[in-house]
Amino acid sequence: MNKSFPAKTEKVNQSIPSGSGLERIPVRKSPKTVKLRRFEGNPVLSPDPEHPWENFVTTNPGAWFDPKEGRVTLLYRAAGKEPEHVIHLGLAVSEDGYHFKRFKEPVLSPSRDGLDGGCLEDPRIVKIGDYYYITYASRAFPPGEYWLHDGRCYQNPDCAEEFPLCIKKNHTTSHLLITKDFKTFIRGGMLTSPMLDDRDVILFPEKIGGKFYMMHRPMEWCGPKYGTQNPAIWISSADDLLNFGNPALLAKAQFAWEQKIGGNTPPIKTKYGWLTLYHAVGCDRYYRLGAMLLAIDNPRQVTHRTREWIFQPETEYETNGCYSGGGVVFPCGKVIVGDRLLVYYGAADKYVGLAECGVEELLDYLLQCPVKQQEETRDCI
Repeated sequence: MNKSFPAKTEKVNQSIPSGSGLERIPVRKSPKTVKLRRFEGNPVLSPDPEHPWENFVTTNPGAWFDPKEGRVTLLYRAAGKEPEHVIHLGLAVSEDGYHFKRFKEPVLSPSRDGLDGGCLEDPRIVKIGDYYYITYASRAFPPGEYWLHDGRCYQNPDCAEEFPLCIKKNHTTSHLLITKDFKTFIRGGMLTSPMLDDRDVILFPEKIGGKFYMMHRPMEWCGPKYGTQNPAIWISSADDLLNFGNPALLAKAQFAWEQKIGGNTPPIKTKYGWLTLYHAVGCDRYYRLGAMLLAIDNPRQVTHRTREWIFQPETEYETNGCYSGGGVVFPCGKVIVGDRLLVYYGAADKYVGLAECGVEELLDYLLQCPVKQQEETRDCI
């Protein structure tokens, strides 16, 4: 396995010409599936006993590749072994994408008195101009040892009935960070409604038709009114990065391995559309990954979607950690280096793993899976 970056990165971020006719791409009746391949040196990050703030959890990393520096940066979720389970953001860098240097202190910790006072989770990184814009999930209070309580998080018993819902219920809201150097940060504010448990917020790396876009997953938007039985991926637009609205249902569970779904990685622009990964939680409570292409000029349209999962939990570090279900693979970042797609994923809510495939290999599979319309959810596996 080649573990060094190529001297020059192949360009894949090309726009498709208007009216290029993706519908004319031939579709095979039985598309060849693609599976991501694990790095043999996984996990690439594990809890560090020397650092109290990350001696229990290092997981769910956002990722960025700088072709000028030839460097991959990971911003990951970290927590120490304590009942409160305060969650920080750690920083790791790599010159080859496989082996990472870490730092003794977190790069950012929960605020002392804000709505992100309990945890900073699951960062997703995009770059617009000179700045990195990072979305992250948070709670007012630390979640506590949720893996011991079937996923239920701590709620402060001292909250009065009149307290705002997101404080009283300690549910998840999503926030914005802005930085130039991953050293100093602007806490931009809340991206989602405080009335919703809304996470998996992912920004697009450029305006489309003069608008900013974000994907998100509001837990409460289920039922006939919303057109989906289970939590699903929605997309909203805005003129300002803290004022998203006009939500539309982007994708819902469709295949036998899917029940609840949510977005995972920031879209990468390819000549065929916006490439993004998503997760699906099945009836067996395993997290599996799929991929989608969204229309270049209209990201509210899913043009292609993998029919089979492309990655699932199989190893000890993916099935034995801080998750009360079956197993988890949960990427918050992917990068393209040369002709390879490197996917950095959280494993069992405790470790960071790396999986990869050829970019064209995945795109070829996706192009064999055009989306005509939403199908009804099939029976669970």
